[in-house]
Amino acid sequence: MTSRFTAAGALRAALLSGAALAGLSPAGTLAQTTPSPAQSLPAISVIASPDDAMPAGSGLGGSGLAARLTSTSDVAALLRGLPGVSLYGNGGVSSLPALNGLGADRVNVLVDGAPIAPACPNQMNPALSAIAPTRVSKVEVLAGITPVSAGGDSIAGTISVESAPPVFAAPGEAVHTEGKLSAFYRSNGHGVSGAAEATVANDTVSLRYDGSWSRAGNYEAGNGQTVRSTLYNVQDNAVTLGAQRDGHRLTLQGGIQTMPYQGFPTQRMDLTDNRSLFVNGRYEGSFDWGALDVRANWRRTGHSMNFLEDKGGTAGGGMPMDTRTTDAGYSVKATLPLSARDTLRVGNEFRHTHLDDWWDPVAGSMMMSPLTYWNVNGGTRNRVGTFAEWESRWSPAWTTLLGVRNDVVWMDTGAVQPYSWQNSLGMGMMAMANPDAADARAFNARGRGRTDVNFDVTALARYTPSDSSAIEAGYARKTRSPNLYERYAWGTGGMSSSMNGWFGDANGYVGNPDLKPEVANTVSTTLSLHDAARKSWEVKLTPYYTYVQNYIDVERIGTLGNGFVTLRFANHDAILFGANLSAAATVHEDEALGTVRLSGAVGWVQGRNLDTGDALYHMMPLNALVTLEHRLGGWNSAVELQATARKERVEAVRNEPETPSYALVNLRTGYEWGNVRVDAGIENLFDQAYYPPLGGVDYADYRAGGSRGTAGPLPGAGRSFVAGLAVKF
Repeated sequence: MTSRFTAAGALRAALLSGAALAGLSPAGTLAQTTPSPAQSLPAISVIASPDDAMPAGSGLGGSGLAARLTSTSDVAALLRGLPGVSLYGNGGVSSLPALNGLGADRVNVLVDGAPIAPACPNQMNPALSAIAPTRVSKVEVLAGITPVSAGGDSIAGTISVESAPPVFAAPGEAVHTEGKLSAFYRSNGHGVSGAAEATVANDTVSLRYDGSWSRAGNYEAGNGQTVRSTLYNVQDNAVTLGAQRDGHRLTLQGGIQTMPYQGFPTQRMDLTDNRSLFVNGRYEGSFDWGALDVRANWRRTGHSMNFLEDKGGTAGGGMPMDTRTTDAGYSVKATLPLSARDTLRVGNEFRHTHLDDWWDPVAGSMMMSPLTYWNVNGGTRNRVGTFAEWESRWSPAWTTLLGVRNDVVWMDTGAVQPYSWQNSLGMGMMAMANPDAADARAFNARGRGRTDVNFDVTALARYTPSDSSAIEAGYARKTRSPNLYERYAWGTGGMSSSMNGWFGDANGYVGNPDLKPEVANTVSTTLSLHDAARKSWEVKLTPYYTYVQNYIDVERIGTLGNGFVTLRFANHDAILFGANLSAAATVHEDEALGTVRLSGAVGWVQGRNLDTGDALYHMMPLNALVTLEHRLGGWNSAVELQATARKERVEAVRNEPETPSYALVNLRTGYEWGNVRVDAGIENLFDQAYYPPLGGVDYADYRAGGSRGTAGPLPGAGRSFVAGLAVKF
C-alpha cells in the first residue's frame, strides 16, 4: 500500500480532527475532513480494508456518497457500480446485495459494526434497510478474499456501513453547534425524502440527532406500465452521544425505525408494518501497546406482512403474518504493533438471534384457521467467533497477511403447529389434502438442535515492485452456516411453502434441518497499475475462482401451478468464476475548464451446480458502468452509461426468466456554495424499457392480471427527474 495508518494512529487522528463526516481519500486511507465539491471523490475509490489489513477494497464516502443520495432511498442501491457488486430485486428500500455472484446471507453486512438478522421469511427488512441513506457516512466493500478480522459466517465478503462519528468542539471553542436540513424529490413514483441533523458539543462530549423520512408510490416502467407493489414509506430517528479524552472515545447510539408499509412486487406478500428499536455502544482506545475496539449491540424488530391494496388488500382478513426478532452481541478487536514489520490483530465476538414467526388464524377461513400457524417457534441462532491475524511488511515491496478464525454456531427451535391438525379440509363435494399437519408432526418428532464448528483461513501476499504497480494474490477458506429459515421452515403445502423465500421468484421454499455449512475455497489475484501519485489514472483487474462445498441450493419437490414450483433447500457442490475490472483517468485538467475524469467498472461472473449441471441462480451477466465526470469550482456534473448484456444462463429448477440486454443513460449535476448544496439529475434519460437481470418475477402485476399464464421478469423504473437541496448551519 502506498499509504498506511495503524489502527492506533488512525484513532488518534480521528479524535484530533473531530470531522463530522469520514470520507475516503483516493490513496486509500481515512480522510480527515469532508471534501468540498471542488475536491469531490470519484464514484469508485480504492480503500483499505477494516483495521487497514489487506486486501484493498472499494467504497464510498464524502461528496462521492452525497452525489448518489438524490437518486435513491435504498442504501444498497448506493453500491451500484462498485466492482463485484450486484443487487437482488426486492422492496423499494430493501435490495439485497451480492458480491461476485454470492448474495443475501452469504454476504457479511455490518451496520455500525453489527450484523442484523432478517426478521422476515422473505427478507423484507435486510440489514442495509435498517439505516437511512442520509445517516451513512462511509461504505467499505470487500469481495472474495476477506481478512478474518472483517468477520466470519459468510462466504462472499463483507459490506461495512458506518454512520457519522461524533463531532467535538475544536481546541479553544467553548461550544460547537452544527446542523443540516436536506430534501429530495424523484418524479417517478413521486418519491420524496427529508432529513434533519443537529449536533451540540464541547471538546469532550457530543450529542447528535438524525431524523429522516422517505415515501414513494408505485413507479412506472419505461413502457408506461405502472409496476404494482413498488411503493414504500419509512421513517428513521437516531440519537448519538459521544465522549472522548486522552486518546479514548465512547459512543452510545440508539434509535427507532418505522416502516408503515413497503410493497414487494416479486413476493406473494407485502410489508404492512415494521418497527425496529436499537441500542449500540462502542469504545475506541489508544494505548502504548496498540489499539482496542469494543462494540456491543441490541436490536428488537417487530414485523408484519399481509397484502397491500394492489395485491388484493385485506378483504376477509387477508393472510396476517408476524415476526419478532431480537439480535444482541458484542465484538472485541485488538491491534498490536509487534514491531516495525509485524502487526497482530486478535478478536472475539458473540452474536445471538431469537426468532418467532407466526401466522394468526383468519376468522371464517377454512384454510387459515382455527389455530395459529407457527412457522418458527422460539428459533435461536448463536455464534461465537475468535480470530488471529498476522500482517507482516517484509520489505517496501512485500507484504503478507495470514489469518485463522473459528466460529461455533448452534441453533435450535421449538415445536411447530399448522392452522389445523386435520389431514384434510372439507370443501363441499371435494376434499383438499393438508400436508402441513403431517409435516408438523414429523418436524416435532425429530431432534432439532444443530451445532456447527467452522474454520476460516485467509492467506495473502502483495508485491509492489514500483510506485506505479502492485500485484496481490491469495487464498481464502470461508464458511457459512444456514440461517433459521433454511433449516427450520417446515411446511411443504403450497400456501405455507410459498410464504418462505427471499429470491424474488414467487416459488415455495421448504427448510432442511440436515443442511451442512457452506465452505467456499477462493483463489484470486489483483493487478493494479497507476501513476505514482495515484491521482491521474488507475487500472485494476481481479479475476477469481470459487469452489463451494455444500453450497445451499435447492431441489424440486412439487409444483404450485402456472410455472411456480416447490423447492427444498439442499446441499450441492458448486463453482463460481469471473473477473472485475475498474479504471479511472483524468482526461483534462486546468483552472479555466476544470477537471474531466473518466471512470468505469466491468463485472462478469458465472456459476454452476456441479451435481446437476444447472446454472446457479441470480448470476449477473456481463455488465459495465462508465462515468464521465466534470468538476469546476463548486460544480460537479456527470454522465453515466449503464450497460448489461442479455441474461441467457438461468437456473432451470427455479424457472428463472431470461432478460434482454439494455443500456441506460443517467445525468446528474450539483453545485455547492457556502452552506447550500443543490443537486439535480435524470435517471434513465431515454425512458428505456428494460428488465434488471436479478430483478425477479413481476408477481404483483401477474396476480392483478388474474394469475393467467406465466409471470414475466420485473420491469425496471423508467425516466425519473431528481432534485435535492441541502442547507448546513
